Amino acid sequence: MIQAITNFYSSTGFSAIDIGQVLMIIISAVLLYLAIKKGYEPLLLLPIAFGMLLTNLPLAGMMEGAVYDSTGAMAQPGGLLYYISQGNKLAIFPPLIFLGIGAMTDFAPLIANPKSLLLGAAAQFGIYITFLGAILSGLFNAQQAASIGIIGGADGPTAIFLSSKLAPELLGPIAVAAYSYMALVPVIQPPIMKALTTKEERMIKMDTLRNVSKLEKILFPVVVTLVVSLIVPPAATLVGMLMLGNLFKESGVVARLEDTAKNALINIVTIMLGVAVGATATAEKFLQIETIAIIALGVVAFGFGTAAGVVLGKIMNKISGGKINPLIGSAGVSAVPMAARVSQVVGQKENPSNFLLMHAMGPNVAGVIGSAVSAGVLLSLFG
Repeated sequence: MIQAITNFYSSTGFSAIDIGQVLMIIISAVLLYLAIKKGYEPLLLLPIAFGMLLTNLPLAGMMEGAVYDSTGAMAQPGGLLYYISQGNKLAIFPPLIFLGIGAMTDFAPLIANPKSLLLGAAAQFGIYITFLGAILSGLFNAQQAASIGIIGGADGPTAIFLSSKLAPELLGPIAVAAYSYMALVPVIQPPIMKALTTKEERMIKMDTLRNVSKLEKILFPVVVTLVVSLIVPPAATLVGMLMLGNLFKESGVVARLEDTAKNALINIVTIMLGVAVGATATAEKFLQIETIAIIALGVVAFGFGTAAGVVLGKIMNKISGGKINPLIGSAGVSAVPMAARVSQVVGQKENPSNFLLMHAMGPNVAGVIGSAVSAGVLLSLFG
């Protein structure tokens, strides 16, 4: 009887759990709290947190690979999360997310004001500053530093895409940092925006954007795909899927495909991507000094990206004779549409009649393209 009880205890997770797994389960519980109670990027933070919980359950084998015998036959199948994670490992999930994002995105503000593309590009400055900081820290090689730097693009799928190719061992910490800071955009950005602008600049009202024709909207995704893919071929995967989704939307002839891309497909892939990312955050990989460094560098990335966009906005304001509100430069980070809303909120606090949202959406959607291009550049250099 005692032996039976001993054998049963040995088969339970209680007999094998270690302090690292306990800590990771606590961290996953904190992330679940932030997602559910605080509403911090719940669509991805919740599945990431639960994937983290599942992968750290002792003896569950959720991330164990398949076992083969000497003849090559499968002796034991792999765990569920192992197979789901192949969608990230093979860089399938992030482009599909971009397909859905494209189907939901209106590029009209960018088309109406092409100069806002410069603000989206300026906000990518944080990526390269953080890349240099990661290299100089001595903790990371070039591939890992590039993956950490992309956090500054404020685009979770792009961070996952690049990390899965350059530094899969850091995928968990990078994804958690990227989505955590995306959720904190309304907290991180306003102090930087206010520090770099005057009250008068924040009060500037911008002229109404011109109407964009249907032909322009249809040509835009085709032209962007051709130009970006020819200049930075590794960016074709993300930009191509983004623009295909947008073409579904703007063509007006494939309503069913548009609906599937922006609803059913993106929801299904979001679940798979989030759980798979969380599954990589095992105690052995996550509880390292590098994780703390990644989290710290993530703040630097967001800060410099926001600051660079605002500074260029100030320069463009001077050149235009005071017609551009520098606050829209902060929306160049691609946290769509949250960063644009922050520009709107900060501007309205100074001038209640100010309406910057549509103007800010230009650099905001430009930032989505910019982060994908930056990922392609880094992949070209270090892939």
